[in-house]
Amino acid sequence: THMATALLSRSIMTQKRRNNGRNKHGRGHVRAVRCTNCARCVPKDKSIKKFVIRNIVESAAVRDITEASVYAQEKGQFALPKLYAKLHYCVSCAIHSKVVRNRSREARRDRTPPPNFRPKRDDAPRPPRDQQRTGGAPAAAAGGAGSFGAPAPAAAAATA
Repeated sequence: THMATALLSRSIMTQKRRNNGRNKHGRGHVRAVRCTNCARCVPKDKSIKKFVIRNIVESAAVRDITEASVYAQEKGQFALPKLYAKLHYCVSCAIHSKVVRNRSREARRDRTPPPNFRPKRDDAPRPPRDQQRTGGAPAAAAGGAGSFGAPAPAAAAATA
């Protein structure tokens, strides 16, 4: 009878979240990652992930570097490299540092992902991929050899 009551009470327990706070879905074990803030071990599927793209140089020093640079000062000539980091937070640190917020029961049912805040690029849109690959003039038009040192078909027909 004790086993039957344990199974019965287990089956009617309330669930706060549909996924139990994890994204495991059929995997028995998920490796642990360390929280970026407090170094706590958290399962990777439970951790709150944040992908950060930052400039290596802070904005105050960018002008000093561009003035001292030997490269051309024209726009788009030389871009400072960026720092890419994927941050993993435990639930406590994510709430404390306001990466995520506590939501009401009705709001928790909303499963739409948050909007991506990507900065809009002000340069013109890129051409299609077939127009991007311009490796100079084609071999036949240039009168040179074809690929891998073999004569081009037009040049071979002209010499024959």
